[in-house]
Amino acid sequence: MNQQITTAIQGIYEVCIGVPEQIPALQYWQQFGYHIGQIGELTAEAAHQLYWVNSPLKVIRLYHQDADHGLIRLMTWQNPTNQGLGISSMKVKGNRWTTTLTADLLGILNHAENAKITDKTIRYSYPYWEVIYNKDQKSHPFIDPAIGVREMLLLQPLTRQVLFQRFGYVMPHYGKINHHAAFSTSQITHLGLVVQDDSKETLRFYEDILGLLRVRDDVETNYESSLAGRELFDLNPGEKFIVTAFDDPRSSPTNLMEARSGRLYIIRFPEHINLESNFEAAQPGSLGMCLYTYRVQGIQTYFDKIRASNVQKFTNIVSNEFGEQSFSFIAPDGYFWTLVEKN
Repeated sequence: MNQQITTAIQGIYEVCIGVPEQIPALQYWQQFGYHIGQIGELTAEAAHQLYWVNSPLKVIRLYHQDADHGLIRLMTWQNPTNQGLGISSMKVKGNRWTTTLTADLLGILNHAENAKITDKTIRYSYPYWEVIYNKDQKSHPFIDPAIGVREMLLLQPLTRQVLFQRFGYVMPHYGKINHHAAFSTSQITHLGLVVQDDSKETLRFYEDILGLLRVRDDVETNYESSLAGRELFDLNPGEKFIVTAFDDPRSSPTNLMEARSGRLYIIRFPEHINLESNFEAAQPGSLGMCLYTYRVQGIQTYFDKIRASNVQKFTNIVSNEFGEQSFSFIAPDGYFWTLVEKN
């Protein structure tokens, strides 16, 4: 029944990645189960209308099995504006990253360690054990099942990824692994961003204007409670961050089996922590992960709502690289987004 519900907006549609060369990027993402879906381009004038970047653009959209979200758009700018976030800290406003389910986390770790040996630019973490659900439930090791995930950080000049492997449980609508892919990975299951907003006012935009489902609200992670959180986000003793997640409206905030991938994770650091701001390195024109998109039905309705909201900036509705009606905006929290009309 739940799968048949139609909503105007669903999970995050794409992560857009600025790449200087398409072939190496395509070869990389093929290992994660992606394949070429569509090819497009824009003139400098058209790119400026949609992305505020005065440069010709060539684009490949990558699909993953039959997924309708978690896709990839490789964007090759003739004149990139900057080198992007690279392998800089995750603890910065403007940060973007993707998270993917895998059945072979150690296989990916092996490649990361080989990359380090060959002096490639890379940063990665140990695959930490984390109990995500029912954290307060007592477990008897070697007697009860171990229910949780292992997750690791993998940063490279053009990619910022978190990979996780489940143990002891399944979520039927949250990631579909391609077992024919070299790394046995799903489509991108969730994407993240970092903000500072103690009042949580900027969070309202995603719920009230975009119509997303707020789940896992105000979940705290601190230096003392999470080894993974400590390393992934460079936490110092006594520091914490707070997670709010926004889902596809067809998802469920209470029923684990109805949760859907395509989730937006917003990591909120308290305002008293001094965080660097680097939004300009994670927007169209940048190399690396620079943009997220949503696909919507009724794009004019979304345009009218967003134009009347407290967004910082917005474009008109124009045709994108694939001939789809689209427009872009900078959300109240400073992040650049593009909406795409669902045909």
